[in-house]
Amino acid sequence: MKKGRDYLVTAIGLLLAAAGIYLVKSITEPQGIMKTLPFICIGLGCGAFGHGLGGIVSKKASAKNPALAKQIETETKDERNVAIGNMAKAKGFEMATYVYTALLLAFALMGASFTIIIPLVIAYLFVQGYAIYQRFKIEKEM
Repeated sequence: MKKGRDYLVTAIGLLLAAAGIYLVKSITEPQGIMKTLPFICIGLGCGAFGHGLGGIVSKKASAKNPALAKQIETETKDERNVAIGNMAKAKGFEMATYVYTALLLAFALMGASFTIIIPLVIAYLFVQGYAIYQRFKIEKEM
């Protein structure tokens, strides 16, 4: 099953993107959810297609050069590289917090509708709450 998963994801992505393009071309007067559904299908389809195709190409390249595959596996599991990756994610999260806060403030100052601002605030608070939860969980383990 694991071997064919990349092919399946690629095929599903291609079908989703094709369905989205078909919906964009065929529906002349979209109403309600049909205004966004085709574009969601295209976005998800392109993402799934790229993910699946990347897995296929990666496996083919690894099969042709086992020494390179072993080196890549060693580098990805190396503690130093993992620590560097985690630090980079932490810095990115820190910056995203300030950027997202500024964006929320800008929307509020522009007088955007509450139906736009409230879900964004809820998502922001959810992410911050999850970060606090993870911090407590990690501190408890150490």
